[in-house]
Amino acid sequence: MSPTAVPRKQIHLAAHFPGVNNTTVWADDRSGSQIDFASFVHLARTAERGLFDFFFLAEGLRLREHKGRIHDLDVLGRPESLTVLSALAAVTERLGLAGTVSATFNEPYELARRLASLDHLSAGRAAWNVVTTSDAFTGENFRRGGFLDRADRYTRAAEFLATARELWDSRADSGPPLPVDHHGPHFTVRGAFGVPRSPQGHPVIIQAGDSPEGREFAASAADVIFTRHSGLEAGRAFYADVKRRLPAYGRRPADLKIMPGVTYVLGDTPAEAQEHAAEIRRQQVSPQTALLTLEQVWGVDLSSYDPDGPLPDIDPDPHGELAQGRVRIADPRAVADRWRALSRAKGLSIRETVIETTGRQSFIGTPQDVAREMDAFVQGGAADGFILVPHLTPGGLDPFVERVVPLLQGRGAYRTEYTGTTLRSHLGLPDPARPVRKVQT
Repeated sequence: MSPTAVPRKQIHLAAHFPGVNNTTVWADDRSGSQIDFASFVHLARTAERGLFDFFFLAEGLRLREHKGRIHDLDVLGRPESLTVLSALAAVTERLGLAGTVSATFNEPYELARRLASLDHLSAGRAAWNVVTTSDAFTGENFRRGGFLDRADRYTRAAEFLATARELWDSRADSGPPLPVDHHGPHFTVRGAFGVPRSPQGHPVIIQAGDSPEGREFAASAADVIFTRHSGLEAGRAFYADVKRRLPAYGRRPADLKIMPGVTYVLGDTPAEAQEHAAEIRRQQVSPQTALLTLEQVWGVDLSSYDPDGPLPDIDPDPHGELAQGRVRIADPRAVADRWRALSRAKGLSIRETVIETTGRQSFIGTPQDVAREMDAFVQGGAADGFILVPHLTPGGLDPFVERVVPLLQGRGAYRTEYTGTTLRSHLGLPDPARPVRKVQT
């Protein structure tokens, strides 16, 4: 590099264990167990070999159902995230360990304790993906049941996180705990926190909201955003919108990393990659999944429709039954009109329309194509990095680490070794300020 050359912005990478979601392909012969610990170890060690920042686990508090039918991608179950990550701390050395835990159906003291424990066990590699839960369907599994309105979910999440930080900060040093006496609209917490201050002080906070409330919450409190805005122009708009909110909270642009969730498909030629990608998408959207997705827009029973036939010619019922407490699409008629126009223009069936309209943005092409496009996203201000969601468990990340990572390193846009030991150091994030212990007089 010449003395006047500007260093390339470094790409941050994370690995999402595919689990049970709309990217999973269980029909593939290479697909393994979603609950066997060996599967988690394989993917985590692959990510660490690829020098990724962190390994990311989603969590579902109930198997998805629709009108009494369990979704065909959910039948294998969902292990509890922090339990798995605690075990992975023993078989990894540098990789961050991020777990999704709902702020709607947990309590601050207990979760703060579990996360601080993970941070100790991993020597400073813990992260919490803060999510809210939107439906009474999940609430039926909990004592208080029900669900919260959107505004209440975010106020509860904000107070939950603030309370957890009070607890973590109550162990400012090696002395006795500072007193905690929190009284708020959602929580009352009094007493001493039982876990010493952990290596990071606070685990890294990840957030995935996209609404105006979610963006503001992320700007005020999150370290990483897991976003769905992975198209170039949409990514640039989202990136600029969130980053401009940071100064109001005394934060710099580098204090919040924006990392879209993406898939990838490699081929020896662009045509081979596109063909493979089309095959994967068809495996991901079963006939049942296609009809279920359509019913979430139309709000009526469409089980009599042929998934390989045309879209319904009836209009959505804006007050139709979806599932207990589910959040409705804001304008189902507009979505239906858009999908029908696409279907007519391209001659698509129900299943083909769902495949085309619901797929996560993917990087598809040769390894050189994928490396070049990822680098362009980051250098062009559309992202700080990516959370990769492979379609296979547990080997879906291997081709990327073997074939794309060296190319990113060759472009000078990706690390060639870990230079720190904590997740905050991998992400270039500041350590939280230690609270000052007041001297008793």
